[in-house]
Amino acid sequence: MIEVIVSRLGLDSTNNSYVVILQERGGARLLPIWIGQPEAESIVMHMHNVKRPRPITHDLVRSLIMGMDAQLRRVQITRVEKQTYYAELHLQHGETLARIDARPSDGIAIALRLGAPIFAAESLLIEPGEETADEEGDEPEFGGDEAPAGEGELTSEQLKAYLENLRPEDFGKFNP
Repeated sequence: MIEVIVSRLGLDSTNNSYVVILQERGGARLLPIWIGQPEAESIVMHMHNVKRPRPITHDLVRSLIMGMDAQLRRVQITRVEKQTYYAELHLQHGETLARIDARPSDGIAIALRLGAPIFAAESLLIEPGEETADEEGDEPEFGGDEAPAGEGELTSEQLKAYLENLRPEDFGKFNP
């Protein structure tokens, strides 16, 4: 397993899906994972310190883990089967370690909230340029617009507009 960090998040307009790009910590290899809108919003909200008056699901899970005096030791993205990624939450309560099946997007959102490391199976990581080069053979740019930083008071509509305006060119040409 290789530790990864959340590098970018955006909208793939070819299939109108959100993509989270994980990057090898201290390296260049990437793992793009297509995720749902609620999970994308949850990840962006946390990354930009946006607070809601009521907890959303990932905040609730964080509170449950902490309230049970457990710790999220790590999230592992273990495999992909039929274009579906699988992950596990590794929770420790006392001497007991439990592995909980999870969607990677939920695992990422929860790990960010609890400061837990995220790991991916090495076989899932790709070099930037592997399967991502455009027609001219150039490597794609992985920059693009950053989410609006600031006061932490984005409305749901502003967050949705930000995610919808990200371009697939920001992520290269991945095949989900």
